[in-house]
Amino acid sequence: MAAKIGVGIIGVHPARGWASTAHIPALRALPEYFIAAISHPDATLANESARKFDVPRAFDNLEDLVCCPAVDLVVVTVRVPRHFQLVSAAIRSGKAVFCEWPLGNGLQEALKLQWLAENSGIRTFAGLQSRASAELRFMRDLIRDNYIGEALSGTLVGSGIIGGAEVPEAFTYTLDPANGAGVLNVAFAHAIDSLCFVLDDNFGDVVATLNCRRKTVRVIESGETIPMSTPDQITLAGVLTKGPIVSAHVRGGLSRATNFQMEINGTRGDLVVSGSLGYPGVADNIVRGARDSDAQLRTLAIPDPYLDHKEISGPALNVLRQYAQIATDLTTGSKSAPSFADACVLHRLIDATERAAATGSKQKLYVHDDAGIRKDSGMLQDART
Repeated sequence: MAAKIGVGIIGVHPARGWASTAHIPALRALPEYFIAAISHPDATLANESARKFDVPRAFDNLEDLVCCPAVDLVVVTVRVPRHFQLVSAAIRSGKAVFCEWPLGNGLQEALKLQWLAENSGIRTFAGLQSRASAELRFMRDLIRDNYIGEALSGTLVGSGIIGGAEVPEAFTYTLDPANGAGVLNVAFAHAIDSLCFVLDDNFGDVVATLNCRRKTVRVIESGETIPMSTPDQITLAGVLTKGPIVSAHVRGGLSRATNFQMEINGTRGDLVVSGSLGYPGVADNIVRGARDSDAQLRTLAIPDPYLDHKEISGPALNVLRQYAQIATDLTTGSKSAPSFADACVLHRLIDATERAAATGSKQKLYVHDDAGIRKDSGMLQDART
């Protein structure tokens, strides 16, 4: 790896989007990186983005970006339906790849991408930025250090941001379940991943209910009313592999009451993290706790070591923290940042949730080997195509 890591970002718009909102500010704040190239299928927008963000190369096609010698790490920040095609091409180039969550449009695509990456011997990273949150890392360490004793249960309530009464035009594609970007796939997934992260555990089995209570939404810009068919009410209950019982409810839109609260109950005490948004990776969060003889919860100050990278704020902060982990992983060979394997664990949970809701019965998550590949289904036979 070069002295600085050259990044090529696929899917940069000069005026909007997660790349310009979070990835570019995060990368520009870290001395370990330089943005070597960006791409957009519209050449005019690609060039405008390059000028705005002072990037030396702009491409209107995938091949030129992934083959660019200055690019060490390919970052995919486009809509979910294009992830498989673009990530597959990046893997074939032999470059390290960072793909935003969801990794694929469904479990099968995610498993194929993981398999391809592992067989190519490249490093992979997945956009599960909530894990980089100072509050969640602090909470995870408190649980590891026996603050609550043995973890008995976890409870989660959240709001999906999308899936409410109104939607921006740019997010109307999330209303169709075929696009793999609804409340279940994004907000619920990030929220439940944060619970599994703080408990350092994963689900063994689940029961679930999915329901689309709002049948239509209003497009903010045009005022048009359009149909919605993705679930906006998601409930899940299950047992983690180490024993804790978990229940979760995530609903579409934003709430006037609770937008994010996760409570962990243990034999010695309790921990609660509350946030302003259902996606804890971009929210302002507060951790409260009580144990032993404590009569009530109190706010716990986050120690300074967790409050790294104070030079940036807002939605880019935890993206920056994850990029800092990735830089360490690429230069030292460590494994601190979430990988495609971690993303596939979460994809399995979403898949089990859908199966449980469809069948009305408890569903086990598939047992998988150390490579994280589900081999009992035959779904990987055509993985190279």
